[in-house]
Amino acid sequence: NLPMITPRTDHLIDLALDEDAGLGDVTSRAIFPAKHTSRAFIEAGHDLVVCGLDVAARVFAKVDPALKVTLTARDGDRVKKGGVVLRVTGPTASLLTAERTALNFIQRLSGVATLSRKFAAVVEGTGVRVVDTRKTTPGWRALEKYAVRCGGCVNHRSSLGEHVLIKDNHI
Repeated sequence: NLPMITPRTDHLIDLALDEDAGLGDVTSRAIFPAKHTSRAFIEAGHDLVVCGLDVAARVFAKVDPALKVTLTARDGDRVKKGGVVLRVTGPTASLLTAERTALNFIQRLSGVATLSRKFAAVVEGTGVRVVDTRKTTPGWRALEKYAVRCGGCVNHRSSLGEHVLIKDNHI
């Protein structure tokens, strides 16, 4: 599984950051001097299949290139509750500005990957493959399909132009 940092992903990150911090983070900037630095980490809240770490790292980099991210897990890894998946150091205000958006990506994609892993485990050893659909969150298709693969399931088609599939609504 290759990381899903594409122009579309970058655009989605930009939209998310604009929505959350488009006017800046007035609280963090009011509390912390510009030279104040911090260390932080993201840990699993429960056993999961982690996904979205490269996207989260990109969020931190877009907010402030001075933020240094170290990934301590890889997308697709099974992580136990309390396991650290990412560490970040740098300017405190920038770190706080980026953290919620980075967490949102990790949480959503890890949720998809974790649920996919549960489905994959049910059919393991049977020769059956669990495939996904195009029923994805608008703008998130490539990321959600990546998360499905991280969980051990298979992508079906990504768009109407990939395969002929005659369904009930066509009939």
